[in-house]
Amino acid sequence: MLLGHPAESLRLPWSVPLASFSLEIDALSAFFLVAIFGLSALAAAYGGGAWRAGPGRRGAAAWLAFNLLVASMALVVAARNGILFLFAWEMMTLASWFLVTLHHDRDEARRAGRIYLIAAHIGTAFLLVFFLGLAGVAPTLDFGLSGAPAASTPAAGAFLGPSALFLLAVVGFGTKAGFMPLHMWLPEAHPAAPAHVSAVMSGVMIKMGIYGLLRMLPYLGPPPAWWGWLLIAIGLVSGILGVLYALAQHELKRLLAYHSIENIGIIAGGMGLGLLGTAYGTPFLAALGFSGALLHVWNHAMFKGLLFLGAGSVIHATGTGEIEHLGGLLRRMPWTGAAFLTGALAISGLPPLNGFVSEFLIYLGSFQAAAAAPGSMALAGMALIAGLALIGGLAAACFVKAFGIAFLGEPRSARASEARESGVLLRAPMAILAALCLAIGLMAPWLLPLLQPALPYGAAFPAPALAAGFGTATTILTRVTAVAGLFLLLVLAAVVLRRALLARRGVRRSGTWDCGYALPTPRMQYTASSFAQPILEVFAPLLGTRVSSLKPMGLFPDKASHATETPDSFRERVVAPIAAEVARRVAPFRRIQEGRVQVYVLYIALTLVAVLVYQFLVNP
Repeated sequence: MLLGHPAESLRLPWSVPLASFSLEIDALSAFFLVAIFGLSALAAAYGGGAWRAGPGRRGAAAWLAFNLLVASMALVVAARNGILFLFAWEMMTLASWFLVTLHHDRDEARRAGRIYLIAAHIGTAFLLVFFLGLAGVAPTLDFGLSGAPAASTPAAGAFLGPSALFLLAVVGFGTKAGFMPLHMWLPEAHPAAPAHVSAVMSGVMIKMGIYGLLRMLPYLGPPPAWWGWLLIAIGLVSGILGVLYALAQHELKRLLAYHSIENIGIIAGGMGLGLLGTAYGTPFLAALGFSGALLHVWNHAMFKGLLFLGAGSVIHATGTGEIEHLGGLLRRMPWTGAAFLTGALAISGLPPLNGFVSEFLIYLGSFQAAAAAPGSMALAGMALIAGLALIGGLAAACFVKAFGIAFLGEPRSARASEARESGVLLRAPMAILAALCLAIGLMAPWLLPLLQPALPYGAAFPAPALAAGFGTATTILTRVTAVAGLFLLLVLAAVVLRRALLARRGVRRSGTWDCGYALPTPRMQYTASSFAQPILEVFAPLLGTRVSSLKPMGLFPDKASHATETPDSFRERVVAPIAAEVARRVAPFRRIQEGRVQVYVLYIALTLVAVLVYQFLVNP
């Protein structure tokens, strides 16, 4: 499909009202299926070596849920009927919820599961209204299927306007993607799930929200410019705040979860740039924005999957993901350390790895908008340039902290000092993902043609104009990757030369200069909090970091402490007050929850009677 093969479809009757079993795989579906099947296969191999789900049937049920998660994601991107889409969407939610709450004997897992389930069903409620509004008076909820009824085309008989449908889609799909402030579930669910499940959820499951937006946007008609502005604003807020909250975290998987929000923000920014290019009839900007967003879907799946698997390997070896309790792991776990470092460089957007090339496409479009486009387009370009630069710098600082504190220095705990490298089933998937991060970074110019068939609104522009835009981008990207490849060759040559020179000489190892201390201890090292403090202080009014200190007292103080905590401001200042008010107002209705099956059957019977009476009154 990505090489130009026509779409393959299947349509079977289904007795559910407004539904049909309609499937189709086109270039956009194929693009996401590559990420789903590729990362899920590697995560399953990793899980086979690392998963210790406990005695009894929990292990078999967990593997069943994992396979259902993969199957439901594949069905989401192939579904061409609204009811079938929502069925697959809910199956994906429930399968992943089971995996999040797998260790339900832990309070944090149960809490994460509750938050995730509530957020997921709120998003689904918006999507249900979206599909009903999109269909209007159509006999089915089919969309985008070859040979579908004309009534199921965009806004045919819709009772909601395109802008209202767009906002419903942003909330419904954005909740799953993790747009701020709809991200509440994500930092809770990812740390609670097993590492390979977190890799799949972060690498591909949250991208189902991105897929939904890309799939549905063309069915809403020509986009007004404010749609693009809204996605750019969401992208910048999600990207900047996501990386700032990541910088403040002390636990590896929670840190990576906030980085997922950051990268979803980068994708949203690229989509917003593509919508602006479409609204103003600029094929080059539309192609660069959407291409950068699409390629970042693949890239994020690879390096975020790699980082979560690396974090899982660390937790498997040390029993903790708390950065403050790690240290000195690179010498004890060199394969895991090298893989994690590769993912850290990729997510920071550094060449020659894959995270750089997708961000470079968005940068290129932003510079083009800032330099050549009129008015608001130039402002959008400048905002994206500044936002991406800030996100990239903060991401690099965050992973210097994460890698430096966890893998360098001396062990900060007994478990870290006793850590051993993981087995081959854990190392092999990480090695493959690390190789793919490098390969896509060097082969990006040849991958651009695969993106063109998957672009939304691709038919809205003349083919020669799109081809010219892709040709220009390919030429520039070829030069950039050539320089990056040359730099990589120089580094490899320097490593080979160093080994050759040292092979003929004796090498002595000794401790580093300890500034005159006779008995240095691991406590004398920088902590993760102290490393991030200078940066977080700049954004303190935005983050609301709490500081608790016990200062040394007297001539011979026996104890002192200093701790910081950065709570999620959206959760504490927005979501928590709303949730408390809703809980207070619905409390009287809890009396109808009797807990007896007979009463619930009575509720169902009364509802059916009410529906029949209504139908009789409307159509006697």
